[in-house]
Amino acid sequence: MPRFSVIVPVFKVQGFLRECLDSVLDQSFDDLEVIAVDDCSPDGCGAILDEYAARDPRVRAVHLPENVGLGRARNAGLPHATGDYVLFLDSDDKYTPGLLRAVAERLDATHDPDILVFDHVRTHWWGRAGRSDAAGLLEQAGTDTFALREHPEYLHLFLVAWNKAYRRDFFLGHGFAYRPGLYEDAPVTYQTMVTAERIACLDRVGVEYRQRRQGAITRTPGRKHFDIFEQYEGLFAFLAERPGLDWARPLLFERALDHMLFAVARPERVLRGDRREFHRRIRAFYRRHVPPGFAPPAEARRTEIRLLARAPYSAHLALGVLRRVRRALGRRAQRMRELVVRRLKQSWYRLQLRRALDPGLAVYSAGHSRAVNGDPHAISLRAAELAPHVRGVWAVRPEAVGLVPPGTEYVTTGSWRYYRVMARAKHWINDCNWAGELVKRPGSVHVQTHRGTPLKYMALDLRSRPGARHGTDLRGMLRRSDRWDVSLVANRHSEEVWQQAYPCHFTSLRSGCPRNDVLVGGGAGDARGAGLRERLGVRPSETVVLYAPTLRDYRKGRHVWRVDLEALAGSLGPGYRLLVRLHPSLARHHERALLLRDLHRRGALTDVTDEPHVEDVLLACDALITDYSALMFDYANLDRPIVIHADDWEAYRATRGAYFDVTAEPPGHVTRSDAELAKVFHSGVWQDAESTRLRAAFRERFCEYDDGRAAERVVRRILLGEAQDTDAGAGHAVRIPAPVDRSARLPEYR
Repeated sequence: MPRFSVIVPVFKVQGFLRECLDSVLDQSFDDLEVIAVDDCSPDGCGAILDEYAARDPRVRAVHLPENVGLGRARNAGLPHATGDYVLFLDSDDKYTPGLLRAVAERLDATHDPDILVFDHVRTHWWGRAGRSDAAGLLEQAGTDTFALREHPEYLHLFLVAWNKAYRRDFFLGHGFAYRPGLYEDAPVTYQTMVTAERIACLDRVGVEYRQRRQGAITRTPGRKHFDIFEQYEGLFAFLAERPGLDWARPLLFERALDHMLFAVARPERVLRGDRREFHRRIRAFYRRHVPPGFAPPAEARRTEIRLLARAPYSAHLALGVLRRVRRALGRRAQRMRELVVRRLKQSWYRLQLRRALDPGLAVYSAGHSRAVNGDPHAISLRAAELAPHVRGVWAVRPEAVGLVPPGTEYVTTGSWRYYRVMARAKHWINDCNWAGELVKRPGSVHVQTHRGTPLKYMALDLRSRPGARHGTDLRGMLRRSDRWDVSLVANRHSEEVWQQAYPCHFTSLRSGCPRNDVLVGGGAGDARGAGLRERLGVRPSETVVLYAPTLRDYRKGRHVWRVDLEALAGSLGPGYRLLVRLHPSLARHHERALLLRDLHRRGALTDVTDEPHVEDVLLACDALITDYSALMFDYANLDRPIVIHADDWEAYRATRGAYFDVTAEPPGHVTRSDAELAKVFHSGVWQDAESTRLRAAFRERFCEYDDGRAAERVVRRILLGEAQDTDAGAGHAVRIPAPVDRSARLPEYR
């Protein structure tokens, strides 16, 4: 008997059916059966099901003699189910990788509850959207089980059949069945939820819910939407037969009315000419089933529900008009307030610009003012020691205030204090560009630290890559870059690239990379790495491997998984710990919730995307796997093994562009498939003599000016105005490679 029976009703979805079935059959957890019910589909769906059934014994094709509709097709699959748990999946949707393993583990941990609920993501025909509105409920549920009577807020979970795993004995034992017609999910969902004694939640995106451009019945207006009344009549008939569920009647009554009012307000559901009748049916349902003393909760459509008892349809129309007018007036008033405040702040800023520059004031920013880290942070810490007379103030966005370390002075961008500080500060130190509205004053010094050594094309070099520069205002970028006075460089490669990509009037300072000081300085750096390992629960004997991919400009959303993380974590075997760090811009990307967060919670790997200081992560690791991330240049300072996973190098180079071929001049071994990546670690090649040789050549070229004194060098040169011979390029203690033929190394650059 399998653990799972997945019932898939099928009708006119031949373009999506294979993808749906493959998403189930390719799961890493394979103790399952698929009951695919052909609802007399007129296209090629039946033949596809027979094909799958012939080649995979886990698939059973059930062909119905006539079309019975989605709900009854699900019912037809139930007698064939033999699994411990029954799951339903619509045939135009699909499971996310690893879902069933995660479900199985949660069921084991919660000792087989009646129902397990998981999350979904909407996949629109133009691209994927975010998680469901119920994500917060699933997260707060934790790992405990509960009954709905104690936690009625879980009635707000999405009303569908396919986001749950039902214990088969529970589902069949109570005789639950889907009724014919539209909105068939609602009554069964509510019946099961109020009847279940133990409900568990899995805070994981398990289903990609396809929002088709055409063909979705919920987006096709017509009389079919009147089915909602029969569905809820069936639900309340179910309650009438079970006096023990009287506690649920007010809750379900409010949910039913909310659902009906939601439907009538949608032009893609109820036709304008049918709305009066639809509303009359809602009022009749209200009078027939209203519980004694019923009062809708404050968060519901309270006013609309109250009007059902005493007002005609015209009152609801008037209420709708009133709400639209209020929203329009509110938006207009908000725009006027914002305009007035913006103009007042502009006037305030112009007044501040008339005041003298403050030579004892430096303002710092990192990551588009979303963080307090990187090179600006390293410089600010060193400045506090060497130039305590210079007051350092950080500019951060309002949403990033919680990330500011205690005791750090800051201003929020766009505030009155922000404009005063930006007008008065002599020193601006940033790893990105400042806002275009800010004025570069004569006598002020703008230090551009950048964000590492460039591999991919930057700024003006993107002219030949229209896809990568889409949405980028190159002229505006260069205007903002014209404000730079000093550009920090860690090697001659960076110096050449920045001067080519940003043809502006600035001076290159061969300082090294300030944030890398801790990587080459030892002592404090070792302690920081050990501290992070301890905080992450890494045993001293474990080998820590970091996987840090970069963005993909050829993919909408700029994110794509190039490595099977679960397989990689498993292939490393015992004694290894896999850390994963996404690009900072993807920290809130919904893709992260599809897989990474779940693998982290299951202990398969550790997600360190939110660690504020990447240097600590690098120090904690024994090896780095990356594709084309600039982190490889930083990590090379540690002289630890690096593996380049370049399975899409040609596509990446064609779309984004690169200043050199990292697969020809890599810092370590290069892999091009998951199998090759696993083999590199299985065989021990990742740390062999060839890896050491490649890394040494890479370090010689790209860690040229990193000597552990970069931040000090910047402070002494910029804030203290000391002599020029502190440049890393002028000192004898820094590794200086022999002259090289740049035309051979950088064919695209030349």
